[in-house]
Amino acid sequence: MPETSQSAVERMVERATKLGDPILAQDIRAFAAERQFGLVFEHNRPERMRLYGKPITTRDIVQVLPKRGGEEGPESKLLWRVASIDGEDAKLTAYRTTGYTKNNNSDCEAKLCDLVAVAEYDQPIYAGLEEVDRVERGGDSPYHVVINGENYHALEMLEFCYAGKVDCIYIDPPYNTGAKDWKYNNDYVDGSDQYRHSKWLAFMERRLKLAKQLLNPEDSVLIVTIDEKERDRLGLLLEQLFPDTTRQMVTIVSNPKGSTRDRFSRVEENAFFCFIGDASIRGSKDSLLGEVSNNGGNNTPRCELAEILRHERALASESPCLMVSLS
Repeated sequence: MPETSQSAVERMVERATKLGDPILAQDIRAFAAERQFGLVFEHNRPERMRLYGKPITTRDIVQVLPKRGGEEGPESKLLWRVASIDGEDAKLTAYRTTGYTKNNNSDCEAKLCDLVAVAEYDQPIYAGLEEVDRVERGGDSPYHVVINGENYHALEMLEFCYAGKVDCIYIDPPYNTGAKDWKYNNDYVDGSDQYRHSKWLAFMERRLKLAKQLLNPEDSVLIVTIDEKERDRLGLLLEQLFPDTTRQMVTIVSNPKGSTRDRFSRVEENAFFCFIGDASIRGSKDSLLGEVSNNGGNNTPRCELAEILRHERALASESPCLMVSLS
């Protein structure tokens, strides 16, 4: 297995120590701490998310929502701090830190019903689940749960019960095409954003780290689908976060008729597999490259690897399997 940058640094420190030069060992550590190795991007790109439904309290960081039916604009993206609350009204002061200087407005007032709390991704948030509906058709068969919420908080919440117990995680992330197909800080990311790739990598890194804590270290698999826009960067990120796994990228036909991209038309997307511990595959007649027959006998294009993986894995184990949409 290739040596990681961190292990190389530790090896040099150990050699310097054995040579009786603790000052050199200390200098090596200091040098390594000041530099990034492997995939380099802006890890600290701030990520904030709205906490819809949270009661507004004094000192909360908030945004003022647009009027009902109105569109989001620059004003609704400004951050404010709640200075005081009087009945249904709140007094707001402009939120400013060394990392956020966009709000230069004077103090103002707003209705509590027009405010939404905003939190940094790494603030302690204790999410809970509230059942809103259910469909029962399978009798005593294993059931499926759909969690609708901010994916970072949902994954973080699952750690309380399922840390190290999940057999399979399938992630369908935003492909970051530059066509405003996903949001960062409640704002669509387009092709003109110079931090587009750093935002995507920071977004993915945080959630992949949570996924790693959920996966069974003895026998599990992580699957992430992607196309050519972020395929190479995702591969490097997975190599950095899952260095002890067996990783492989496979091709999946998603559109047999082809879709035009730049100069060529493509018919496929890709999926990265990270096999953890003793995880392996079993033989199958399905190549994932052709068409599949449904119950009616008609051939339909293969578009969803998730359904196959969910079916195969769920039958083989009673441990949880997660399908995560990050868009």
